[in-house]
Amino acid sequence: MSPSRPFYVTTPIFYISGTPHIGHAYTTIAADVLVRTARAHGPARALTGTDEHGQKVANAAAAAGMTPQEYVDSLAPRWRELAPVFDARFDDFIRTTEPRHVTTCLALFDRMRAKGDVYEGVYEGWYCTHDETFWPEAKLIDGRCPNAECRRPVQWLSEKNWFFRLSKYNAPLLAHFRANPDFLRPQSRYNEMMALLEEGLEDFSISRSSFDWGIPLPGGGVLYVWYDALINYISALGWPDDADGLFAEFWPGMHLIGKEIARFHTIIWPAMLWSADLPLPARVFAHGWITGDGGLKIGKSLGNAMDPYLLVEEFGADALRYFLLREAPFGSDFSISVDKLRQRHNSDLGNDLGNLLRRSLAMLAKYRDGLVPEPSDGRVSEFVADLPVLVRDHVSALRFREALDEIWNLVALLNRAIDEQKPWELHKAGRGVELDALLYDLCEGMRWLSVLLFPFMPTKSTAIWEQLGLEGTPERAWADALVWGGLAAGTQTNPGAPLFPRIEPPAA
Repeated sequence: MSPSRPFYVTTPIFYISGTPHIGHAYTTIAADVLVRTARAHGPARALTGTDEHGQKVANAAAAAGMTPQEYVDSLAPRWRELAPVFDARFDDFIRTTEPRHVTTCLALFDRMRAKGDVYEGVYEGWYCTHDETFWPEAKLIDGRCPNAECRRPVQWLSEKNWFFRLSKYNAPLLAHFRANPDFLRPQSRYNEMMALLEEGLEDFSISRSSFDWGIPLPGGGVLYVWYDALINYISALGWPDDADGLFAEFWPGMHLIGKEIARFHTIIWPAMLWSADLPLPARVFAHGWITGDGGLKIGKSLGNAMDPYLLVEEFGADALRYFLLREAPFGSDFSISVDKLRQRHNSDLGNDLGNLLRRSLAMLAKYRDGLVPEPSDGRVSEFVADLPVLVRDHVSALRFREALDEIWNLVALLNRAIDEQKPWELHKAGRGVELDALLYDLCEGMRWLSVLLFPFMPTKSTAIWEQLGLEGTPERAWADALVWGGLAAGTQTNPGAPLFPRIEPPAA
């Protein structure tokens, strides 16, 4: 995330079977915070979407008595609604059944084939339909899929397919990983992929011939769903037909994914791009899992998924966004519960932030008729001097919790200023100059909080902005907005409803 070049971030395209759960919301929110922060510094673009091909979809459609296209069309709206429910704003939503995506997939296939990296052969081996993944026998666990969240039976397949010479790119990938240790983060994922590369890569099948729900290839068969899915990141940018447009401006970008799909995004996808003489992604971040009781990953296949829409109804989008990114370092597994959400909502958001705004504007109304006094230039202005750079750098490195910690240091400083300077005593003693300085620091500090928190909590940050009597929204270039003294003297504030009303636990 650099002001020197446009920023592009993607979520994985979500496999369309079933309905969204809180894990999907987690990735969506993180990508939104990244792109909102990037937009405060320059051009930025975000992509999400749905993965709609493959045998699993074909089987689910048949079970529902629908054609595969009818089936994915019926589910796509639920996935498109996920981002807006969490106040996430994406520039594009791509479906792998769209003609623009089909065009790009076939163009990439043709380019790889012309390079000599795609050849015909017979695949014989084990296949997990649930994960849409081929597995060598040595990787199976008790004859089942080795994926810890799957462990389903696999089936033996023998098909005449197209293969990709992945083995050709083993040495270049090793060299790239060693030369670019930040290409894949966190470190644990990097170590896992390095181990796979050091074991050695085998060529793999990139087509299927036993069913027809996928992008059809000349001569028969369809593209393997993972090969098809990975290409969405550039098909959404118009490659190759508009290679001088969005693709030239925004590629390469950053991929935000779950840790279980790191192999596809950091080994197979880069090799595909190299084969087509295209640049590799700038970075891949494979975050951890959200777990429920017992430490199990939350997911629809395990039957413990938390409905993100119901959680938004109870806590609001901003509180959930805050909780998911403050609760644990991004990249780690962590657990979630309604009790933890309620505690964060009432303490951090209600007591610390919400009460700060309420107290500040109430005192301003009582002592100065709600009018912002003349600017001061003291302790708080010195404290925030480096804050924008610290927050931006943390967000750029996906250290979301650390970024929020820095912002909350300002929240704590302003609350402490009230407690230590006791504005009610300053008023009683007739120390008007000191009172004005404190009231200005509180209001200007809240303006800074509104701007800095906007990527994390866009709705509540806008409410802060409006209660300060400011026009528009806090979505502004930080270089212009985060200058101390930007809140003009004489501004009429407009205290409103509490930001985060207390949520009480249900009666026993």
